[in-house]
Amino acid sequence: MPANLTPPQTRNERPYDIIVFGATGFTGQLTAEYLAAQEAKEGLRWALAGRSLARLEKVRQIILQKSPKASPELVICDANDSASLEAMVRQTQVMITTVGPYLNYGEPLVKACVEAGTHYVDLSGEPEFVDKMIYLYDEIARENQTKIVNCCGFDSIPHDLGALFTINALNQLIGNRAGTIPVTVEGYVTAKGVFSGGTWHSAIHQFARVRSYYQRRKTWIAAFRSRAQDHRTVKMLAPRIAWIKAFNRYACTFPTIDPQVVCRSARVYPKYGSEFRYGHHVLAKSPFRLAAGIAVVSGLFTLAQWRPTRELLLKQRNPGQGPDEATRARSWFQVKFIGRAGGMHVWTQVSGGDPGYGETAKMLAESALCLVRDQAQLPHNFGVITPATAMGERLIERLQSAGIAFSIL
Repeated sequence: MPANLTPPQTRNERPYDIIVFGATGFTGQLTAEYLAAQEAKEGLRWALAGRSLARLEKVRQIILQKSPKASPELVICDANDSASLEAMVRQTQVMITTVGPYLNYGEPLVKACVEAGTHYVDLSGEPEFVDKMIYLYDEIARENQTKIVNCCGFDSIPHDLGALFTINALNQLIGNRAGTIPVTVEGYVTAKGVFSGGTWHSAIHQFARVRSYYQRRKTWIAAFRSRAQDHRTVKMLAPRIAWIKAFNRYACTFPTIDPQVVCRSARVYPKYGSEFRYGHHVLAKSPFRLAAGIAVVSGLFTLAQWRPTRELLLKQRNPGQGPDEATRARSWFQVKFIGRAGGMHVWTQVSGGDPGYGETAKMLAESALCLVRDQAQLPHNFGVITPATAMGERLIERLQSAGIAFSIL
């Protein structure tokens, strides 16, 4: 083991189980509030981290109003100060970060976690950031038995774990042919919710970098293939717009990071079939709604390419802003899956409340708790990996207990 890596067995000796970095931000505070409510049940030793002691103390007081018995400590850390990042991650078993855009602020923290043997979870939906972290840190994290888990919120968790749940249900139907025949899974999402300022900023920055990202991705993909242990065919289905009779809805391929996440999990688990294909769709009642959505995204993408219009878009929302509690209470999500193999099929569903914030905070916090409390029950996979390959069925069980429904239809 290189001299700069900390042996993973020292994790259990650290003062904190979990540190929430970015606790003064909108989603960070919601995540901290969720952890505070779980503190007694989990026997949790944890802390809030950020740049400003005054702002951290303010968040702690808000938390104590809702969970008077909670006792989070405070850690001062600056995302631009590598020494403070290194000191912070060596104090905890698991690092939660909501500090984004991750492409701007994420890499130094990932590097520090890998070197310290500290497990890491985030909410990144930024393909360029995730691919870059795999390229730079996957092999080192494997060597140091560290789990670097991106995409631990909506909508990657419902799709990644929903696909795993669907595969398990499908394999019960096909019996001893499981893992030996081709499999296709398709997910169809409907949701109602409002973006926060932080999500808005991440999306605009991501749109602005699409062209440069695809230039770099060629190099990264070549490296990923050279490292691959499993050479099964794993592909995303071709983009399409179609009428889905089963839902009485139109479906359109949804261009997010989630299909990449699902396919990365499929490459790890042989039970996803001798060949695996995945389709990722959003549902709408009419073609006009689909067309309007496509037009909005296309317009934002175009405006994000030029600095003056990009800056104007970024000014529309502040990073720390988000929907109020009443708006979040009216929000919901539902993802239906169909899995097909060997002439048989199964329908499943993942559903819950406010997708962008309430349930995302829950997913992120439960991911961290899973890494801390359920180590003996988790897959023995390390590196820069997906939620399904890092935590598998145990995280599904945790989320079910927390009120997110996984069901066979």
